[in-house]
Amino acid sequence: MKSRRNFIKKSVIAGASILTAPAIGSVRPDTQDEVFPKVGDSVDRNLVPPQGTGLPISGTFLDEISHDIPHQNWGEKEWDLDFHYMRNIGIDTVIMIRSGYRKFITYPSDYLLKKGCYRPSVDLVEMYLRLAAKYDMKFYFGLYDSGEYWDTGDLSREIEHNKYVIDEVWEKYGKRYKSFAGWYISGEISRKTRGAIQAFYTMGKQCKDVSDGLPTFISPWIDGKKAVMAASGQLSRADSVSVQQHEKEWSEIFDGIRGAVDACAFQDGHIDYDELDAFFEVNKRLADRYGLQCWTNAETFDRDMPIRFFPIKFDKLRMKLEAAKRAGYDKAITFEFSHFMSPQSAYRQAGHLYDRYREYFKI
Repeated sequence: MKSRRNFIKKSVIAGASILTAPAIGSVRPDTQDEVFPKVGDSVDRNLVPPQGTGLPISGTFLDEISHDIPHQNWGEKEWDLDFHYMRNIGIDTVIMIRSGYRKFITYPSDYLLKKGCYRPSVDLVEMYLRLAAKYDMKFYFGLYDSGEYWDTGDLSREIEHNKYVIDEVWEKYGKRYKSFAGWYISGEISRKTRGAIQAFYTMGKQCKDVSDGLPTFISPWIDGKKAVMAASGQLSRADSVSVQQHEKEWSEIFDGIRGAVDACAFQDGHIDYDELDAFFEVNKRLADRYGLQCWTNAETFDRDMPIRFFPIKFDKLRMKLEAAKRAGYDKAITFEFSHFMSPQSAYRQAGHLYDRYREYFKI
């Protein structure tokens, strides 16, 4: 009986010590160094990358018309705060990724409403232009995506719709807001897509003509090993474009669109990390040859996970930005700050990515 009482007494004391043990987040300041050693105390400094050696992100897409990431249902209060967070890390350019996708649109377009599109409850274009002006940012307008290209594989079908959208938007917003600084031709291609050169040139030239030469840009994807459909269960594929074939095909495309397109921001997530330098070197060489600015679309979501899509691991983003800096790229933009990097994102990991980015660039 005595041994049983001793056992119960010891068990109670042990249980109490577990209940009163401090949580990791509540370690007292005077003992914190014992739990979390400083860099250099027990960490090999060779494992810590040089800080700030990548190309800083200075632009982001705004994705409010999407088909593969969730809406966050923000109002102007949340968007205002997000623009503040963006400006805090040096973002000076915001790009509305598309003004509409199929029947959902971002502004009450007279033309698109007559075509059967749904009337939006908020004029996002005007809100973004006001917020861009407030935070001293440049706003790029993304053209309309009817979805017909994704159904037919022919990008030239987008010319007819955007012929009216471009004129309408410039008349409605471009003449009124100084923050309206350029155009994004939103058709995404990877290689010699049917009608791509004609579509990019025609739409780009109209954008520039109507706005007295405001810049235009495109953001295609490299047909690499991770270029798989988002809805598929695959993370990679065996067949992918070679560096040599990529250079040949994009040389033809750049040659056909020069004068109508001012910059190209290749999406960087479809190739592996040890392929970055080879493809980036080619992209920069081609852009220089044909008089285009060479940007990178540094994706802040992770393509290496079976769950699509979560914020990217910081080291992966760091490696991509460092490769862009080595290649001499002109600008880094991202898809996309608000979901995958913002402290107020629905994804908790996004705020941590924001913190790691600030530490890396000493912001």
